[in-house]
Amino acid sequence: MLERLARFCFRRRRWVAAGWVFGLIGIQIWSGVAGSAFAQNFQLPNVESKQVLDALKRADPNRAGLAGRIVFRTDGNVNDPAVREPMTSIFDQVKALGPNVDVISPYTPQGAAQISPDGHVAYASLDFRDIGQDQLKKLADQIEAIGKTAPDNVDVYFGGEMFRKFELPPSELLGVAAAIVILLVAFGSVIAMGLPVGIALVGLGVGFGIVTLWSHVMDMPDISAQVMAMIGLGVGIDYALFIVTRYREAYRAGSAPEEAVAEALDTAGRATLFAGITVVASLMGMFLMGFSFVRGLAVGGTIGVLVMMAATVTLLPALLGFVGDNIDKWRVGRRKQQTSLRESFWYRWSRMVQHRPGRAFFAALAVLLILAIPMLSLRMGSNDESTDPASSTARQAYETLASGFGPGFNGPFILTADVPGTADPATLAKITDALKNTPQVAQVSPAAVRDGVAIWFVVPETGPQDAATSKLVHHLRENVLPEAQAGTGLKVLVGGSTAINVDFADYLGKRLPIFMAAVLIVSFLLLMMVFRSLLVPLKAVIMNLLSIAAAYGVVVAIFQWGWLKDVIGLSATGPVESWAPMMLFAIVFGLSMDYEVFLLSRMKEEYDYTHDNGTAVADGLAATARVITAAALIMVCVFLSFVIGDNRVLKMFGVGLAAAVFIDATVVRMVLVPATMELLGDRNWWMPRWLDRILPKLHVEGGRHRPAVQAEPTEQIPVPEPV
Repeated sequence: MLERLARFCFRRRRWVAAGWVFGLIGIQIWSGVAGSAFAQNFQLPNVESKQVLDALKRADPNRAGLAGRIVFRTDGNVNDPAVREPMTSIFDQVKALGPNVDVISPYTPQGAAQISPDGHVAYASLDFRDIGQDQLKKLADQIEAIGKTAPDNVDVYFGGEMFRKFELPPSELLGVAAAIVILLVAFGSVIAMGLPVGIALVGLGVGFGIVTLWSHVMDMPDISAQVMAMIGLGVGIDYALFIVTRYREAYRAGSAPEEAVAEALDTAGRATLFAGITVVASLMGMFLMGFSFVRGLAVGGTIGVLVMMAATVTLLPALLGFVGDNIDKWRVGRRKQQTSLRESFWYRWSRMVQHRPGRAFFAALAVLLILAIPMLSLRMGSNDESTDPASSTARQAYETLASGFGPGFNGPFILTADVPGTADPATLAKITDALKNTPQVAQVSPAAVRDGVAIWFVVPETGPQDAATSKLVHHLRENVLPEAQAGTGLKVLVGGSTAINVDFADYLGKRLPIFMAAVLIVSFLLLMMVFRSLLVPLKAVIMNLLSIAAAYGVVVAIFQWGWLKDVIGLSATGPVESWAPMMLFAIVFGLSMDYEVFLLSRMKEEYDYTHDNGTAVADGLAATARVITAAALIMVCVFLSFVIGDNRVLKMFGVGLAAAVFIDATVVRMVLVPATMELLGDRNWWMPRWLDRILPKLHVEGGRHRPAVQAEPTEQIPVPEPV
């Protein structure tokens, strides 16, 4: 099928290219007119903090919108008329922005507690109803503009998620620029370099349009587009690189351009599709987490991979049809003498590893285990404004509130209990006293009863993302409240933003093993179908797990421990985002399988031709190491380009993915794989006959078996001629 598709796209190249160009233009116009609808809030599973949110909505439905704060500080007293009058005017202007904007001023009886004990800091709380994300961003800009009219003796900051803004550098362009340089070195030809870059740019444009339109269909976070670009750009360039490399091999071996395209798609194209399927399977496994936020990220990444897969098997053959015999034209640098693969560095490297496979195996394993050690300290959570850049207004508002009201004021707990009939003041006071007497609790408000719901506000002594705060949430739920509410008929629930983050981390942590097991099982079965082996897929799964563990260790060491944080421009440390391990696992496992498939499929192709395991390993590594190294280097540069901005989440993904790809393409593919393949010998390709009969067959290597080294004898002891 791929061979027929290659010939069709080659012969109808003008129609295929025109279809992609018009498709790109059309989807860009459509997405520009429709706009984006990325979700700001996501439906939580039925955890305790979700039940608290439901209770608050029942008690006061008019305050169920999105919250923010206008925080201000003065060296004098906030009640001074020189401060009070201009700030009251600012609050009135903000309230006049629309009927769905509510402002509770600290100068009203309802907001009297919003002034710090020393009188230097105060804040006005903001509440919004029925406002979309685009409108919310416009409101945030308008509110900040109004705040700039404050007098010189007052410092005004804006806190809350709506005011958290991050600089998004042109990471895609930086990644493409790095890819151009690497491809020029790898190919030595401007035309050969331009093909993968062109495929990636077209796929990126189509992918952005589809993700933008799909945000109207399902809940997707606003970083879905960046995740799509990060994954799509990397796999798009890599997949095209493998196919163009195989095309050049066939063309230089004497095939006509059409035959070379057909062979490239029938071999490298098969591996590309299979590798893409493994990435998609890993991403789709995230649907098992049962959370809309996670599903949105999974779909965003999947769109990027699918678009790039489609472009590499349709648009790329068409472009190769235009290039034809000119694949090596417009060379850069001096033309180098082509040497045999068995004279290359990578062939000698493979033979060196195979000569002492035991030492190589244990050395590589030690490196991976050492890198994975920090993973044992992994703490999942959610980062608050204290990890934002020091110059951001949200970070400054956070620190100002912490200085005036205490660190825990930025993440108070909200406790609720349904009160049937008339509330008993003594019962509510008992709950309040128990909370006040709890260690690590700084403040507790008296219970306020609204429409049959009792509400307490509890301020911890520590900040929202501190480990002690998470422990306090569990301590209140498991020890303090069960004892305090015994015999009262009440069930007090702990909620608030901090409790939501704790519940989110716990929920994902419990489902993460299920997700990982599902991805591993599916990948193992797919690899068994392809390589007709038990040990090869088992080894691949284990090695990928080791590389992922090492990547986790790098992320923990930098973002949680603070190692090298200044190098990547990280302003503060904190827990690893609770959904990051899951997302990193899905992406890294899929990308790791890419290199596994490309390398092992070539080894399998050589083994089918020679039936010599040692020769197949050496020749397969020599034939693919150069292109895998170039592909991995491109991936690393693309991912690291996302570290340049100030968004901590994108930095985390960029570092994690870059570390995983680098480790996988060096320690794993170039040391562990040849070492273990040599140690196992022909057992690599063994499978029980009964299992071979029942398993479906997937031919990644295609029907064309072109040996890596042609017209060369295998390494044999020379026999002297008879006299």
